[in-house]
Amino acid sequence: MDSNANQEPNPNPPGSLSWRLSSHPITLLFFLAFRISSLLVYLFGLLFTQNFVLIFIITILLLASDFYFLKNIAGRRLVGQRWWNEVDAQNGDSHWVFESSDPAVRTINATDSRFFWMALYLQPLLWVALAVFAVFRSEFIWLSLVVIAMVLTITNTLAFSRCDKFSQATNLASSALYSGGLARNVAGGVL
Repeated sequence: MDSNANQEPNPNPPGSLSWRLSSHPITLLFFLAFRISSLLVYLFGLLFTQNFVLIFIITILLLASDFYFLKNIAGRRLVGQRWWNEVDAQNGDSHWVFESSDPAVRTINATDSRFFWMALYLQPLLWVALAVFAVFRSEFIWLSLVVIAMVLTITNTLAFSRCDKFSQATNLASSALYSGGLARNVAGGVL
């Protein structure tokens, strides 16, 4: 008798969108809360108050918190990546620095990764849609808030996309170099 026949199918396979499968559930919940809260305040703030300035300030604070949390905490804990910008003191040139965890040392949870990348790409799309909506309704004062939101969310999205590409390229190069095939061929040609 097969012992696998008595087991129930797993209702949440790895990588499914269930926060219970997360390696860092508190980080994931805060990440999603920050991502959603700024949109909710922007969309439904007028139901609670007619004060534009209050809604503007709360939304900006939530967007700034989301930017900081995503850049410095959630990106590192959920997908093992972070980025920052450095300015050369001598000539004032700015360059981006990308850092990713070594896949041999740390495995990334598939659920954390799916939540991270979906939320990362979805939020800028929603802000762009809200910008188009604000233009069509001729609400240019609200458009200023949406433009700030788009700048912050698109910056994080582009930076983490570049960080992911940099990470994949680095992992590919290191695996080719250290797997023995390339190193052995180069060493054999030299000797």
